[in-house]
Amino acid sequence: MICLSVAVAGCTAPVGPGGPSAGAGAAAGPAGAATEAGAGAGQAAGRGAPRPPAVPLSLPGLARVEEESSSEAVARQQAAVRAGLATAHRWGLERLPARAPQRPAVRPELKAGQGVKLSSGRPPVVYRVPTDEKIVFLTVDDGAEKDPEFSRMAAELGVPLSAFVADYLAREDYGYFRRLAAQGDMVNNHTINHRDLRQLGYDQQRDEICRQQDQLEQQIGVRPRLFRPPYGEYNDDTLRAAASCGIEAVPLWNEEAFPDRMEYRYEDQRLHPGDIILTHFRGTSLWNGTMTDLLRKVVNEVGAQGFTLARLDDYL
Repeated sequence: MICLSVAVAGCTAPVGPGGPSAGAGAAAGPAGAATEAGAGAGQAAGRGAPRPPAVPLSLPGLARVEEESSSEAVARQQAAVRAGLATAHRWGLERLPARAPQRPAVRPELKAGQGVKLSSGRPPVVYRVPTDEKIVFLTVDDGAEKDPEFSRMAAELGVPLSAFVADYLAREDYGYFRRLAAQGDMVNNHTINHRDLRQLGYDQQRDEICRQQDQLEQQIGVRPRLFRPPYGEYNDDTLRAAASCGIEAVPLWNEEAFPDRMEYRYEDQRLHPGDIILTHFRGTSLWNGTMTDLLRKVVNEVGAQGFTLARLDDYL
């Protein structure tokens, strides 16, 4: 009778060596047996049936990594945009300049025509780089003013430029131009003494160009490929001498930039794809403004016309 009662109760009472305890048998009754049995059945059913998770399941493996990477990439991009705007505002710009394009895999082919002059055995003279891209090039000549704010502004805004340095102006602080080179700006040849080369014979011209090649290789660590004659003035002896010194191209310009204005060579007073912009390392003693004012003017003008600044040395 006791065994039947325990069986009906689901044998929930503990069983010792001597059989079921008296307390367990006394507590078992018809109502208690039904309750115990129902609870036991519910627990058994619960152990066998799947339950919805308390929180959504994490994505497995690669899917989870990709989701996290995508979210992190968006967050990084948004942070970069905010940082870029803050940098632009700090330099007095409404927006960050367009990013310079990647260096082309192959430099554009130079053919004789408007913007390019070719002579056999001579480096090409280039006013405008042949390209359909809306890019222009900023070049800075001489080297008298060595404004650290200008170089810092160019670096922080990501503005590429090419310097053409005359030794007599740069020699007191070549460290400034080494720092420009370290941030990715090329330092090119503008002769030793910045003389009008047309007034010199071939040997004198060659001395002006080749000695500056040697000086820049010693001071900057790279022998220049590009050369700009002072005042943009040259003759055939200039090109012949430049070729003998290892010069590959002679870039001139179509526009000249100042802190308060841009001067254009052509009547439409507009930039064109591949145009070369000239300016100088000068300060307030010669200009109505600073070099940071100058760079602000160039960046605003280039952006307003829908162009992007690129690095001239990558295209010539």
